[in-house]
Amino acid sequence: MPVSLSDPDDPDLLDAAQRPRVGAWRLLIALLQGALLYWLYRAGVDRAWPASVPTLFVPLLLVAVLCPVLAIVSLGHLAPRRLLWWTGGVAVLVAALGWYDAWRRAVPGHGSDTTTPTPLLFVHLVAGLFIAHTLVAAASAERRRIASYPTYFDAAWKLAVQLVFSAGFVGAVWLVLNLGGELFKLIKLNFLDQLLRKAWCNIPVIVFAFACAVHVTDVRPAIVRGIRGLMLALMAWLLPVVTILVGGFLLSLPFTGLSALWATRHAAATLLGAAALLVLMINAAWQNGAALPALAAPLRWSARLAALLLAPLVAIAAWALQLRVADYGWTDDRIVAGACIVVAACYAAGYLVAALRSSRLERIARVNIGTAFVVLAVTLVLFSPLGDPARISVDSQLARLNSGKVRPDKFDYAYLRFHGERYGRDALAELERTASGPNAAAIKAGVAQARAAVNRWEAARPVALEPAGLLANLTVWPRGTTLPPGFISKRDNAGRLHEADCLRIAGQRCDVFALDLGGGAADLLVLGEHSAAVYGEGSDGVWRVVETLPFQLATCPALRQRLIAGQFKTVKPARKVLEIDGKPILPSPAISAAPACPGSP
Repeated sequence: MPVSLSDPDDPDLLDAAQRPRVGAWRLLIALLQGALLYWLYRAGVDRAWPASVPTLFVPLLLVAVLCPVLAIVSLGHLAPRRLLWWTGGVAVLVAALGWYDAWRRAVPGHGSDTTTPTPLLFVHLVAGLFIAHTLVAAASAERRRIASYPTYFDAAWKLAVQLVFSAGFVGAVWLVLNLGGELFKLIKLNFLDQLLRKAWCNIPVIVFAFACAVHVTDVRPAIVRGIRGLMLALMAWLLPVVTILVGGFLLSLPFTGLSALWATRHAAATLLGAAALLVLMINAAWQNGAALPALAAPLRWSARLAALLLAPLVAIAAWALQLRVADYGWTDDRIVAGACIVVAACYAAGYLVAALRSSRLERIARVNIGTAFVVLAVTLVLFSPLGDPARISVDSQLARLNSGKVRPDKFDYAYLRFHGERYGRDALAELERTASGPNAAAIKAGVAQARAAVNRWEAARPVALEPAGLLANLTVWPRGTTLPPGFISKRDNAGRLHEADCLRIAGQRCDVFALDLGGGAADLLVLGEHSAAVYGEGSDGVWRVVETLPFQLATCPALRQRLIAGQFKTVKPARKVLEIDGKPILPSPAISAAPACPGSP
């Protein structure tokens, strides 16, 4: 007979004699975790050891954050020896993945850039450890390798409720402490407010409060059962709504076609999100298998129909991804999406068979257990050298370049630098070293441009635009007006946020208007495709952006034509402005809007 983790007679639940001892161990682990995290925090802030060695610091940080939490939730449910083996094995695996994450991102001379793990790795580790701990806890409760599905169900939902409400309790504690700090500040006592700003205080407080909440929810299982029952009941009644929406979407596709779907360029991600929601809602209704027959007829039929709809939804997502890969090759995002499709396909195929075989969907239990192991395997592959998205995507993009699918002057060298991690940087060096033949100049120019860029988006732009190319981009109004030489040769482009593309990229067009805004010199209004900015000459002879104007001036053809026709006037400002080092400090108006675009609704 399976052992339910939510049963009051369950031997894995903490009895009265165990509670003080387990509670004390949990609080001790929390205090040690708080001290370790504070030490790592100070090392990261001061750039001291071990933060100076990213391949050591990142694994330590991941182990310090995740493994104590794993030990806290395992205490009282795993035998001491099994607990040590379990947490120790997880610590080794997490440290190995953290080391590889830091190694692949490390840039010589810039170790501080990799002192934190990538968010994607952290999120997947949390999800993977949640699944793995559920499998281990349920198997331990039944003392067998593969437990029964009701035990897995109870273990997973118990842990989920514990973690959610423990996080909520930490937030409540923090709000209460800050309220106390504000109260004391009212009477000029700032000690509590200042104390809460200290890392050596708030880090231990957070982990200590979390451990307390885990212990309270563990020793009072009735709380967890009540919350779980309410959550599942509410979620189950959303299943018909979700099923109708997804079914209506799929039925509409034969009439609308797939072109509009492909044009979104994010069809696969949206469809996978819908598939994940269907899986969640189906399991909320099905629960441990015993609840479905007792549900109302709309819920039973919705669960079976949703299980059937999952397959076409995942198939279309896979098709959308395949089209993008065929056109543009693999990227890190598409590889992660492909991994998600593998997991979704397991659910879709299994649920389809379950729905066709029986209205009770009995096979869902096997599908959920099997797919849990698939998720763990896919996670390990993605974040190890075996299936590293950076390595695979760099190889894919280089294959497209070498095969001639993309021209060297159109190749995205910036992707290699900013998304290819160590493999992308090595690929850039190899391209530069081996470039030869008629495309050598284009390849070397692309590599140099990518290396000179400050971010992913700037990399697509030339390092500099020659004066002749800049003049070719600009149309000056009124006709016959000559641009001041300083605007071409002495323009400050540090504030690129306000700079039009025509000032940096060949082939982009802008209209430039000479304005008399006072001060003895003409200012220039530059209208790009989506931007409008006024340039003025400072006392040092350098031209800078002195004011940004509403973008509607650039996007509205009628307003642009009126400027070209000279149907405007300049108005003297009502007040003076500051000028520091030749730079005017203009106040931002409360309302800065262009007139309504003629002809627009």
